[in-house]
Amino acid sequence: MKLIPLVSVLICAILFAPKGMALATDSEQPIEIQADFAELDDQEGKTIYVGNVVVIQGSIKMTGDKLKVNFSEERDLEDVYIEGRPAYFKQTPDSGDDVEGEGLLIEYHAQKNLLHLIHKAKLTQGKRIFTGDRINYDTAKSVITARGSPAQPVAAGAPPKKRERVRIIIPPKKKKPASKQ
Repeated sequence: MKLIPLVSVLICAILFAPKGMALATDSEQPIEIQADFAELDDQEGKTIYVGNVVVIQGSIKMTGDKLKVNFSEERDLEDVYIEGRPAYFKQTPDSGDDVEGEGLLIEYHAQKNLLHLIHKAKLTQGKRIFTGDRINYDTAKSVITARGSPAQPVAAGAPPKKRERVRIIIPPKKKKPASKQ
């Protein structure tokens, strides 16, 4: 097995951020993955890490219970899945406002530049907060979409289940101090 190429491709892709989002130096930092179990299959192009998974590179930190990564035959990253209760990521961009996200499942689809936070999802950018059942983030276009939980069928005679709605908190703009003349 060729551990170094797989791990370096994995972490570079886990950055899942446009150039303006991550610290410019993150990709130059060493990569550390910790887990209770790891299985790397070069032939199939799959890697799996299980048990208290922690991935760190520069300002980026991801944690979860299970991390699964799929690669193409050319060893290009295709998909990253991290499960947890919740799975979590944090990143410091050059702008200085941390970006944090969590969900029971975090998916990253590298070829499409799409990050999905699924079930009990939350994304925080500085003081802006997005919550919902699913949050999709297009890392190339910097577009965030969020949706509430789908309607659940209810058994006859049972009380209706409360549907989770999207919640977004946008803080007020800071007022500029009045200039004295």
